[in-house]
Amino acid sequence: MTDRPEGTSTGTGDARRRELVKATLAVMSERGFADTRITDVAERAGISPALVIYYFKTKDGLLTEALRSAEDSWYEAGAARSSSLESGVARLTEIVAMTCLHQQDEDLPESWALWLDLWAQSVRNPDVAKVRREFDEHWRQTISGIVRMGQGTGEFAPVDADDFAITLSSLLDGVAIQIALDDPVVTPERAFEVAMNVAALLLGFTRTPRS
Repeated sequence: MTDRPEGTSTGTGDARRRELVKATLAVMSERGFADTRITDVAERAGISPALVIYYFKTKDGLLTEALRSAEDSWYEAGAARSSSLESGVARLTEIVAMTCLHQQDEDLPESWALWLDLWAQSVRNPDVAKVRREFDEHWRQTISGIVRMGQGTGEFAPVDADDFAITLSSLLDGVAIQIALDDPVVTPERAFEVAMNVAALLLGFTRTPRS
């Protein structure tokens, strides 16, 4: 006995969930986290609101899964781009570039506004706060892992990798707000250069400004 909608299977159900997640991210980019409604997502996906509820139970469940999907896609893209990079400097440069500079991949969410919404909602929503903590911890572990790799190859100074991860992630979060607000002074390119200059200073490597 199952409460699965008639005519669906596990395979088609997974495909439907992915379709709904993609529709949710599109709506969230336009309307924001708080103003995204199940009816909006259903309309974007061309299905009934009841079917959205069947798959995700609640609005918060739908929205947080969409954010997790966006986060996973970002890290998968980063891993693919870094797989051929053999130096710590190159890998660090890549993740800072992915954070600050315009992305051409249509499968990745472009708007920093998604993450601003996540931070704002996490203040009062415990479920969203849990997701935010998971994201931040993953981000710091990614940075500290690259630092340890660079220390192993002799590229980076013997700084505390975890402390550096806190410093760089906080800097990148700060410039991300300026990028999201389209600040005329803190452009994506300038934010990238500032972040890389700070990283070079703290980690003790020499870099050539990106053209």
